[in-house]
Amino acid sequence: MGVDVEDLIAGLRRGERRALARLLTVVEDGGESRLRHVVAALYPTTGNARVIGVTGSPGVGKSTLTNAVATQLRGRGRSVAILAVDPSSPFSGGALLGDRVRMQGHHADAGVFIRSMASRGHLGGLSFATPQAALVLDAAGFDDVIIETVGVGQSEVEVAATADTTIVALAPGMGDGVQAAKAGILEVADVFAINKADQPGAGKLESELRGMLEMGHATEDADAPAGWWPPIIRTVAVRGEEIDALMGAIDEHTRHLDDTGERDRRVRRRALHLIREIALEHVRLRFARLGQRDDPLLDDLATRVAGRDLDPYAAADELLAALEGGGA
Repeated sequence: MGVDVEDLIAGLRRGERRALARLLTVVEDGGESRLRHVVAALYPTTGNARVIGVTGSPGVGKSTLTNAVATQLRGRGRSVAILAVDPSSPFSGGALLGDRVRMQGHHADAGVFIRSMASRGHLGGLSFATPQAALVLDAAGFDDVIIETVGVGQSEVEVAATADTTIVALAPGMGDGVQAAKAGILEVADVFAINKADQPGAGKLESELRGMLEMGHATEDADAPAGWWPPIIRTVAVRGEEIDALMGAIDEHTRHLDDTGERDRRVRRRALHLIREIALEHVRLRFARLGQRDDPLLDDLATRVAGRDLDPYAAADELLAALEGGGA
């Protein structure tokens, strides 16, 4: 039996968790036409949730940090949705780790909704469906949406195009000072959290970070809000230590976005990013479908390139022209 998307949207608006879960499945697996339908129906009611990104390399305790932030927000009476993007299973394509297992403390709390999503090979630490899933959670009325990235290392920067505030988590003894310089983390961080700060090397890591921030100040990133200096908070998330200070930094950044007008600029940048990603995904899907069948044009181009009668760039130009003209 097929999924009735209209019924699910109506259920979402009535606050039904089952409808929310099934809509997220449609967003992740339901195909382009259903995804278009869901986004078109819900988009006018979005833009109210605060989106917090949590990123960083593996082993820094992102899930524990996310869990602790969610606990702080719940203590204020705010509703929280967590999107935990996990590596994909090479067999099923599904989320491999399942962060819901690591956040059992919230399983009975009606004010918290946790969803694991598979990255499915999408680079940048997120999956293609993550921004659309965040829109669904926004439309569902959550006060805060926390997006925890997959944690694969140097590609963990895409979350900055989706979140209002991006927390970059690091930990002592893991080479994160060097990692930050390589990965462009300085450019995406609104707040740094040195987690596991009870371990040796936390002070050294903080000094390295401050040094890199000072070096980068002369060539300040154009995307950084004017006058904002990313604070560095030392936390021990597993014990809830200094999470209140981390929340204070997040709140201060939220106020700064509003006071400087930076929020409007970020919303526009987010829209630009979303449009571009949807267009690129559409092209990827068309090429994927092309590769699933015998295509005379593609076969001819491959033969001509293999025979050195045509160079690969010229062949790609011909293929793109054919796709744009509806010939493939």
